[in-house]
Amino acid sequence: MDDTSPLLIVWHSRTGGSEALARAAADGAGSAARSVRAEGVSPDLLIAAAGYLFVGPENLAALSGAMKEMFDLCYYPCLGKLEGRPYATIICAGSDGENAQRQLDRIATGWRLRRVAEGVIVNTAAQTPEAILAPKTIPADRLAEARDLGAALAEGLAAGIF
Repeated sequence: MDDTSPLLIVWHSRTGGSEALARAAADGAGSAARSVRAEGVSPDLLIAAAGYLFVGPENLAALSGAMKEMFDLCYYPCLGKLEGRPYATIICAGSDGENAQRQLDRIATGWRLRRVAEGVIVNTAAQTPEAILAPKTIPADRLAEARDLGAALAEGLAAGIF
């Protein structure tokens, strides 16, 4: 299988919210994107891509463990090999999402990635244990926003804007 793609969408989800957002973004990007669950991402996939969309949940005011693990495993093998490449983010959160966004941006800064779109935070308002653990349904307008972001990233990469 060819591991190259202009846009690599890296995602993690336990309750379906981030997965739905990643799928919508991939739909928007079409054949220009490869969507891979965080556990399946390798340094080679990151190096082969021209740009990135990172989609994940905020868990306990931080990136989910699986997203963090992907960054932990890939960080040093990719260091010095991704400079200047574009990235964007979508965080699915129960209330805030800002800390997960900050964490991800700090990692991207270390790789010298270039943010090309404002961070998207989707607040599901899940505040009880039952709501937090329940499968998430993302509103159509937020899925459309993710779809548009995927399309914009793919178009920007194809046009050489990024």
